[in-house]
Amino acid sequence: MELVSTRSMQVRSLGIPDVLLVTSTSFDDERGQFFETYREDALSEAVGRPVRIVQTNVSVSRRGVLRGIHGTAVPPGQAKLVSCLRGAVLDFAVDLRVGSPTFGAYEMTVLDARSAAAVYLGEGLGHAFYAMEDDTCVQYQCTAGYVPQDVITVDAFDPDIGLPLRLPRPPVMSPGDTDAPSLRALLDAGRLPSYEDCRPPAR
Repeated sequence: MELVSTRSMQVRSLGIPDVLLVTSTSFDDERGQFFETYREDALSEAVGRPVRIVQTNVSVSRRGVLRGIHGTAVPPGQAKLVSCLRGAVLDFAVDLRVGSPTFGAYEMTVLDARSAAAVYLGEGLGHAFYAMEDDTCVQYQCTAGYVPQDVITVDAFDPDIGLPLRLPRPPVMSPGDTDAPSLRALLDAGRLPSYEDCRPPAR
């Protein structure tokens, strides 16, 4: 469902609450390409509350790297706007919010440097991506700063989530991602955020 449409940007909801696809209009001429990657007014209107970016991160990955699933405890919470500046990724938003109607479900999007698109993930959602090209550069614009003890890491190969990671060879992963617990283990330990704590207030 389309939530916002302007001359330069369109925002529509995907299948999980608070996961949005942000598509920018590209203005091309003989010099190349120009597009907006973020508009506070458009994204805030779509989300239903102000979206303030306070930290921007960039990762560079070679082909075959798998990062995630990473989320953040709520509170404090952290929403993200994820875009691919170079290369291409399979990008996943995973619902980690206990009580959500889509708990444990995922949305997969292909992001690349040519699409002028980004995925917004609200608070309490997990994020992962698989790099499909060498020198892939991903940007994360975050609504809260990084706090190591608030990070939630979930096994990307958890069969209860079922990410479609049918890969030609084992991915390159960090030790923390390789040894990450399952969604069920985190649920039983009480480490997952609640859906109600993550939802924006009613308009």
